[in-house]
Amino acid sequence: MEIEDETGIYLVKLARYAAEIWVRGEKSPQPMDPILEQAKTVTGAFVTVKTVGEAEHNLRGCIGYPIGIDSLYKEVIDLAKASTLNDPRFPPVEEKELSNLVFEVTIMTPPQKIDYSSPQNLLEQITVPGDGLIVKLGRFQGLLLPQVPIEQGWNSEEFLSYTCRKAYLPTDAWKKENIEVEKFQGIVFSETEPHGKIIRQELDNSC
Repeated sequence: MEIEDETGIYLVKLARYAAEIWVRGEKSPQPMDPILEQAKTVTGAFVTVKTVGEAEHNLRGCIGYPIGIDSLYKEVIDLAKASTLNDPRFPPVEEKELSNLVFEVTIMTPPQKIDYSSPQNLLEQITVPGDGLIVKLGRFQGLLLPQVPIEQGWNSEEFLSYTCRKAYLPTDAWKKENIEVEKFQGIVFSETEPHGKIIRQELDNSC
């Protein structure tokens, strides 16, 4: 998947613009004109919001669609609301916080199921840095984006274990259970600071 920098910058700007409108309780945001052609692509996406700290950025909200359900620009508008107001892990963002938040958009490739013959064979098919993961077992499901193991300094085994935990499974479930694992790649654009420059994050094996 090819996404131009211009498109990524547009989507991050749109995420912030829409979030600020949602948080302030104003009318439903409309897309910024002109809508870039690539922003009309139907594929999965996540909007991540982080609070700027002295030493690092702390997660404030992250919601997404693993599989595309609409044009990217429409998804980003909806996800800007979900990540700031409806992430169940955090209280809703307040207007006074907006000046201290950075926005990030991850554009996903379609998830691909990993066929594996053993736990070791499963690990061998996971690339860090590069892949994002989805773990499924029955009604349990967890997803971690490809930038997460880079930020946390995890290897492929740690990444898989923490994805299991995200699915509310034991961290060693992949060694004992016949779990379903899917992988995907992400193209990530983020603000370097609130209202600041928007850059493409370099992730090895990104498509």
